[in-house]
Amino acid sequence: MAEKNGSGGPGRAPAADRPGDVRNVVLVGHSGSGKTTLTESLLLATGVIPRAGRVEDGTTVSDYDEVEVRQRRSVNLAIAPLTHAGFKVNLIDTPGYADYVGDLRAGLRAADAALFVVSAVDGVDGLTRLLWEECASVDMPRAVVITKIDHQRADFEGVVAQCQDAFGEGVLPIYFPCGGEGKVDGLVGLLTRRYFGYSSGERTERTERTAAETDGEVEERRSALIEGIIQESEDESLMDRYLSGEEIDTKVLIDDLEKAVARGGFHPVLCASAPHGVGMEELLEVMTQAFPAPGEHPLPTVTTVDGGPVEDLGCDPDGPLLAEVVKTISDPYVGRVSLVRVFSGALRPDTVVHVSGQGQGNRGGASQGAGHDVDERIGAVSSPLGKQQRGVTECVAGDICAVAKLTQAETGDTLSDKDRPLLMAAWTMPEPLLPVALEAVSKSDEDKMSQALSRLVAEDPTLRLEMNAETHQLVLWTMGEAQVDVVLDRLKTRHGVEMRTGELRVPLRETFSEPAQGLGRNVKQTGGHGEFGICRIEVEPLPSGAGLEFVDKIVGGVVPRQFIPSVEKGVRAQMEQGVLAGYPVVDIRVTLYDGKAHSVDSSDMAFQKAAKLALKDAAVKSQVVMLEPVDEVSVIVPDEYVGGVMSDLSSRRGRVLGTEPVPGAGGRTLIRAEVPELEIVRYAIDLRSVSHGTGHFTRTYVRHEPLPAHVAEKVAEAQPAG
Repeated sequence: MAEKNGSGGPGRAPAADRPGDVRNVVLVGHSGSGKTTLTESLLLATGVIPRAGRVEDGTTVSDYDEVEVRQRRSVNLAIAPLTHAGFKVNLIDTPGYADYVGDLRAGLRAADAALFVVSAVDGVDGLTRLLWEECASVDMPRAVVITKIDHQRADFEGVVAQCQDAFGEGVLPIYFPCGGEGKVDGLVGLLTRRYFGYSSGERTERTERTAAETDGEVEERRSALIEGIIQESEDESLMDRYLSGEEIDTKVLIDDLEKAVARGGFHPVLCASAPHGVGMEELLEVMTQAFPAPGEHPLPTVTTVDGGPVEDLGCDPDGPLLAEVVKTISDPYVGRVSLVRVFSGALRPDTVVHVSGQGQGNRGGASQGAGHDVDERIGAVSSPLGKQQRGVTECVAGDICAVAKLTQAETGDTLSDKDRPLLMAAWTMPEPLLPVALEAVSKSDEDKMSQALSRLVAEDPTLRLEMNAETHQLVLWTMGEAQVDVVLDRLKTRHGVEMRTGELRVPLRETFSEPAQGLGRNVKQTGGHGEFGICRIEVEPLPSGAGLEFVDKIVGGVVPRQFIPSVEKGVRAQMEQGVLAGYPVVDIRVTLYDGKAHSVDSSDMAFQKAAKLALKDAAVKSQVVMLEPVDEVSVIVPDEYVGGVMSDLSSRRGRVLGTEPVPGAGGRTLIRAEVPELEIVRYAIDLRSVSHGTGHFTRTYVRHEPLPAHVAEKVAEAQPAG
């Protein structure tokens, strides 16, 4: 990359007039890799902030949320725009922890290029590998920056090798760190052979030779870099000229490098020490000169709201409006704030737009219903810098802005002209697979929790809320325990609702395994109006899924006709309450064949009570078994973890149905198994541990099966029904 003399722009609400002047760059990397610190250093280098904040002190631009300040790590997507050499660069800082992958996916949607941040100490983790492949599947241009190169345990060359192994071909360094006595005080540009020192605190070109240059390392890496660039060059004659010994002009190589990066065919590796400002200018050059403008990155699939095709739509400020809400935030002072990426047209304050989207489906959030196909007026439009909202007059195609108080639009919704409604295809969101049971601490919390939870679910597409009809528990489906902690924290600090997690109950059931007869005798005659109802029933097991079959075989009117429905009602009520451990009874045939009534004391309620007693009596005389739900689980993991995952599934009473390679997934295997739900309540966490963060799974309910006797005894004691 050319070492051009760019200058930082002012920090006051940068605005872009043309899409070609915008660069949207998402920072991707595992937690602790240095993304937020890198953002601070870039903002400082371009004059946006007067001094860099520290994650440890809770003073960074990106980590402004109260939870982030306390936990000292990012949990939200944040936008940090800067200007450099006439370009506006929207840095999209994303969380690195797996629980917050929803915000990371939103960042990928809003960006046109990805900067993968890898620590020179910790290297590449499994989640980063998966995200690299995800970017590759949509041909998103990528570069790598290796941070913490001045750490005492830094291994720059080792981590470069890790990146090349994990990310594949076209991953080559374009700068090389150098220095002495275990310190990094400069970088060598491999193409230009120019050395830039940072020992004075500023970037200055120096002419003295370094140890790295004298031992030939730079020339060796330069040759490898030139060959990599030429392989991706559109000029087929370059390779022949290079192999014949011709010295290729550096400017030609730089131009080809920039084009290859923009196409997504070449991925430069840079190095940085963010706290000392090392490598910031080099990073800015790559982002502005090599990363593509929004118009060079293809738009997501767009249709009319009824699914019709849309043609001739591009990144044109004068075209029809097309924008998308990529993140919804509840600000305690401003209220609801929507982060919006504009793909076409321009978004201006006080204009009416059409809101359309996929809706929340079954996520259990604040149901908008028609709110996903309505018109809404745009309020204030601003350029976000962390928590700061700096007003702008418009946001043109390719840019990102914040819109205050959109009451109908939710994350993932499309904003378009009211006279030409459009709909963008939804981006892929992971399914939340860790369920937790929530309980209000007090009655006042219970009264407020519904609205508060609905708002949080509306903000985060990776949350799903449900009221389980069988266990009567309020269940929040999440990505992991860290996300649960954040939800509970926000409920308390933002909404004044205190909740706790309870023991999650799996919806078990009960059934009869053999026929039995039962007598229900409800006789209370102590003077005055009493109760009298006697019924005899026979209970038989039915196939799975049959439900209740009630048969009336009363002869001679021993049970009056008006009380036969009462018997059925009582049977159904007792089935809901259970007969063994308090779980619902399913799949039985109940035959009423005899009974007695009293002309005065018999009543609807008397026979309901008698029917309940009869079902309980039959249960005592029969073998009642507990049934547990069984899911089909599909797990995708790298080949090296297949054995460990299969062993783990077997230890959970799972039955492995088969394995097969995943086409085009680069050494991954699909494992299908049937596993009891009791054994996979925390599988989202356990799989992450077994597969080192590289595995993911889906689960689908299949059926209920008898619970083994030894397990049933433990479950009945440890898991009381609701």
